[in-house]
Amino acid sequence: MSKNNMNNTMRVYHRYLGYFLAGIMAVYSLSGIVLIFRDTDFLKQVKQNEKQLKPNLTGEELGKELRMKDLKIDKEEAGILSFKQGTYDKASGVAKYTTKELPTSIAKLTKLHKASTKEPLFFLNVFFAVSLFFFVLSSFWMFLPKTTIFKKGLYFTLAGIVLTIILLVI
Repeated sequence: MSKNNMNNTMRVYHRYLGYFLAGIMAVYSLSGIVLIFRDTDFLKQVKQNEKQLKPNLTGEELGKELRMKDLKIDKEEAGILSFKQGTYDKASGVAKYTTKELPTSIAKLTKLHKASTKEPLFFLNVFFAVSLFFFVLSSFWMFLPKTTIFKKGLYFTLAGIVLTIILLVI
């Protein structure tokens, strides 16, 4: 394959894969922005919960059962454990508590970034990651190496790598 033909082939693949991935990238970017604010109440709604648990759980066991990290019991009065999000009746095992959750549609979007190998979204994540890596490589075939644009592009690539390393270190 000639050098010119290889350049044209990479450009064509880059272009059509880019069009195909435009929608996926838009969704990933929106879900990524939402995930940046996951430790805040941004877009979250309060949900009232009631759950039947085993009676006589300790504070630590209660935190594990309710899947609440760092659950701290504020007080215990007449067999009722009180904590920031609600209460737990040691005698009946009933826990009444509130959680703050993203609306269902937005929660599904954020699953894109959190998908594990046990979920079908895993395949989309791998495909997307491989496609982005192809974009990185194919972008170097967009311009001839002797051109000013290509040389400036290398400087921008280096700047992106350096910025990322700096942000990872600090």
